[in-house]
Amino acid sequence: MTETTDLQTPSEDRFPALFAPQRWEWGGIDAQFALELPPDELITNIHLIGFIGESVVLCRDARGHWFLPGGTREAAESIDDCLVRELREEAGARLLGEPVWLGAHLAVTDRPTPYKPWQPHPRKAWLWGWAEVVLDGEPTNPADGEQVVEVRAMPVAEAAGLLSRGREQWWAELIALAAARRS
Repeated sequence: MTETTDLQTPSEDRFPALFAPQRWEWGGIDAQFALELPPDELITNIHLIGFIGESVVLCRDARGHWFLPGGTREAAESIDDCLVRELREEAGARLLGEPVWLGAHLAVTDRPTPYKPWQPHPRKAWLWGWAEVVLDGEPTNPADGEQVVEVRAMPVAEAAGLLSRGREQWWAELIALAAARRS
């Protein structure tokens, strides 16, 4: 999926599903994407659109779900350390350069307690970015994480289609935003 819209048009107008309010029932979360980066102390999750040439890296878990590598930040873990760990665990990947942060979903949960005891509650943020990566190993598949059965670099349009299959359209728009910012 190549971004053909005028880059002067505000992102909110080019990617309406991405910027629309979200309800993530699995976590009792109301979220909304914003380009402004949140304070470090609110960031609980970090995810990356990893590019290899003109392809995007996706992971498939044992249930058959495709996803972008990334995940939950551990206690006292830096953003950079979390990103490096999650890329290795889920994709067997390594950064080739600095990540470019696209924005974050600012979230509020209606659950009575945080997902992990060290996380902020009830407000938190999911950070999204892109970077050039290399697949140079196998996913480490820790016991407490997703069990990744396939990692594949695929064209942007295919990745966007797989991520939005059976899900909200904002996944495809997130990849389109990353591809537009990258070019």
